[in-house]
Amino acid sequence: MVSTTSSSSRRTAISVLVALGLVGIAMVSLGATGFAVKQVSGHPLAILEEVPGPDTGPTCAVDKRYVDEATSGMRPDVIEAWNTLRAKAKAQNVELCVNDGKRSRSQQQQEFDKAVQRFGSVEQAKKWALQPETSMHVKGIAVDIQPQNSAAWVDKNGGALGWCRRYDNEKWHFEYDPAWATGGCPPRLPSATGN
Repeated sequence: MVSTTSSSSRRTAISVLVALGLVGIAMVSLGATGFAVKQVSGHPLAILEEVPGPDTGPTCAVDKRYVDEATSGMRPDVIEAWNTLRAKAKAQNVELCVNDGKRSRSQQQQEFDKAVQRFGSVEQAKKWALQPETSMHVKGIAVDIQPQNSAAWVDKNGGALGWCRRYDNEKWHFEYDPAWATGGCPPRLPSATGN
């Protein structure tokens, strides 16, 4: 005869395991594990674009004015490329800090709204922050590197690894594309608006 306590404990254990399994499936489905879902032709990258990035990070070791966020939420190939870039920089005694990396659509909208308040208009804000539908931070392929001497090192050396500075007015903003490692960086735009 099985005791009531033993049977109850078994049901509780099974319930917990089922719940954990469902949480794991949900995390994978939402991309919360850091693994991106490959885009299927004709379907948006909605899952990756909703994955939030860290809101902050530990203090940047070489310049306390900045933080060094984790690269969580970015595409796995971008994280691997970032780690390669960081290792190359470190081999040359250059520390790279990610002051901003992956953002969800809502995080990017908050950044854009702050820029509108700061610069006084949507047009002026667009020179410094993009709306969620056009931001490469939301797509998981952009990082803002600090301090400035580190960003300058990436500007000079990152192209060979697929990391290119995209805007003249943002010396810290870099995007990754593996094709740039062999084809060269695309022409820089004056700002995020293109002018």
